[in-house]
Amino acid sequence: MKTIIFTSDTHTHHDSLTPHLEKILKKHPEAILVHCGDISYRGTPAEIQLFSMWFSKIPTSKKILIAGNHDFLFENNRTLAKEILLDLCPETNYLEDSGVEIDGIKFWGSPVTPRFYDWAFNRDSDIKNYWDLIPSDIDVLITHGPPKGILDLTNSGLNVGCPYLREKILDLKKLKVHAFGHIHEASGVLEVDGITYVNASALNRRYIFQNPPFVFELE
Repeated sequence: MKTIIFTSDTHTHHDSLTPHLEKILKKHPEAILVHCGDISYRGTPAEIQLFSMWFSKIPTSKKILIAGNHDFLFENNRTLAKEILLDLCPETNYLEDSGVEIDGIKFWGSPVTPRFYDWAFNRDSDIKNYWDLIPSDIDVLITHGPPKGILDLTNSGLNVGCPYLREKILDLKKLKVHAFGHIHEASGVLEVDGITYVNASALNRRYIFQNPPFVFELE
């Protein structure tokens, strides 16, 4: 069994996760830590630096990060953002429509979400082109936003996930886990057709820490 820890949407409140992560990693020191984006409010270099310093102190060498719609620096100046991140936390696997294999588990990560005003990594109907990049044999999919109809319900009663992503998932026959965040109020875990979906948002709708990391055991 492999242990994967998921969190998302910490928006500079990452310190609230520290005691929870330390407790989990004491029991599972070889666990893989996955952050599904929105580490910041506006993606400033200072915010990226503070997160990276914190991320480096979490006691596991197996770390995966994608950006979210608040993390502007990763879209506007990817080179600088990655330089800050990897200088301070070189063990991080930063995924941007790319993949990595860790402990025999194939991960794929993407920051893109359907357009909502004009945030980072927002895409229109061309978002399908990004989902087409996802390999068919991945085990774990990491996106910032949810698929349509799954852990994507807002307080206003709207399902705001991506319908094209939901369609793509039908082609991923080996997919075991799909982790995301973005819609804070829809955090939780749901199993549909043999796939475990995790909305790992750490903060609630008011940007107050609410949810400890989600832990998943993968065979």
